[in-house]
Amino acid sequence: MPQKTKIEWTEFTWNPTTGCTKISHGCKYCYAETLTKRFQKYWGEFSSLRIHPNRLGIPLRRQKPTVYFVNSMSDLFHCDIPDYFIQQVFAIMNRCPQHVFQVLTKRADRIMELNDTLRWTSNIWMGVTVENTSYYRRIDQLRKCNAKIKFVSCEPLLGSVKDMNLEGIDWVIVGGESGRSPRPLDKSWVLEIREKCTERDIPFFFKQWGGTNKNKNGRLLEGKEYNERPFISNEMPIA
Repeated sequence: MPQKTKIEWTEFTWNPTTGCTKISHGCKYCYAETLTKRFQKYWGEFSSLRIHPNRLGIPLRRQKPTVYFVNSMSDLFHCDIPDYFIQQVFAIMNRCPQHVFQVLTKRADRIMELNDTLRWTSNIWMGVTVENTSYYRRIDQLRKCNAKIKFVSCEPLLGSVKDMNLEGIDWVIVGGESGRSPRPLDKSWVLEIREKCTERDIPFFFKQWGGTNKNKNGRLLEGKEYNERPFISNEMPIA
């Protein structure tokens, strides 16, 4: 079954694959790895990536328009996921125009490797993670793909990205790191991104300050919640 989630920018998670391996600074305190350790007896090692064909049909069985975060516990474009399985995931998304599917990856190079083999219907939002200046190249790759909606997730934001090029980007999410040993989030880094989005009329979503008690720290930025999202006139509105 799909899982209702507390992730603020989506509604449900859909995990046709699970497991991952670390490739960048933002992976250090991966929440999915932490969660997997709690259930390792049943799920196995987090680094053992698995595909779940039995989960492919889940969105087909839900008629109510829903926003799905695809693979909250994995990365759809991981090198260990076969091309054919990624294509099957896309085929399911193509068959569900009532839903919005948010796909987020740190492996932007593979997006372009498969770009021409995938059908990018307008309900598929493709995003990349950019946690600091070392990963701007992911945005460059994202820009080249055929996704109709392209977004950047700066979470966990680990430094200033004020010179990030947002040309062709439709949405930006920003958030701090949470957990037992979170790296700090500087308010100035968040404001830099907010101002850049305002100048370019790009929807800006501030997810959280993070910290060891993310609920206490909340998600207000200068006294306001920022919940902006893309909207396509011929599709379902996102509340």
